[in-house]
Amino acid sequence: MILIRKDQLEAFRQTALHRFEEELVAHSRDFAPELSKIIGEERLRSAIRAAMTRANRYGFTNRGPLRLFVEMMFLFGSAFDTDPQYPWAARILLASSDQMQRAERLYEQVLDYQEKVSGAEAVNTFEALRRLSFLARHPLTDTIDGLEADPLQQMREVFPQKAAYLGNEALRALVQEGCAVARQAHFSTARASTLIVALMYAFGHGCVNDPLYPWIANTLQDERILDPAARAARLERKALTWLDQVLANSSRAP
Repeated sequence: MILIRKDQLEAFRQTALHRFEEELVAHSRDFAPELSKIIGEERLRSAIRAAMTRANRYGFTNRGPLRLFVEMMFLFGSAFDTDPQYPWAARILLASSDQMQRAERLYEQVLDYQEKVSGAEAVNTFEALRRLSFLARHPLTDTIDGLEADPLQQMREVFPQKAAYLGNEALRALVQEGCAVARQAHFSTARASTLIVALMYAFGHGCVNDPLYPWIANTLQDERILDPAARAARLERKALTWLDQVLANSSRAP
């Protein structure tokens, strides 16, 4: 009789886990090539491992559900499962059904979102990024700090398809959360607060600590920048640089 020791089983498990991680890294490069390239190998792996750990909390252990969870991380941000913009994600993940059934429901919801919000080939998403870039560079009036005229109205104007899909309740919840984060950062202007809201709207409510967008956390936590106003200005410049890079690398860019 052949006995397999616990340490041997653990070694087999770790080998299988490593192979699957390699598959997810390769898949991520195909699924989100630009973002995977921008954040680099180390951060990509870190984000994937964090997503797998997060998925495990919901009982997602099979390859298909785990792969879907990672894809949703790229689409909606690493904290999509707690994001007020996507309450359907939490409802489905916390349901009592089998993980494969829940993954199927999530997949159907993602398809619905992509059809109604992102549009074919994500045309609506890229158009929203162009509007956001233009709005940030062209304040509405000389007496208003550009972005912050009315956060809800700005979100509707920047990405009308998404605003309509989310509804006012989700939009208000996002504004409240963004303003709370801005206060924690000691941002005192409405423009700076709306900047945080805009980042959450674009990259997910967890963007301030998301490994997919390290430039946000790095700026907010940079101890060399003592003045909150200077920190907010730096964050806005970095956001515009990121937008420029994404739009320039897109085949949809003019």
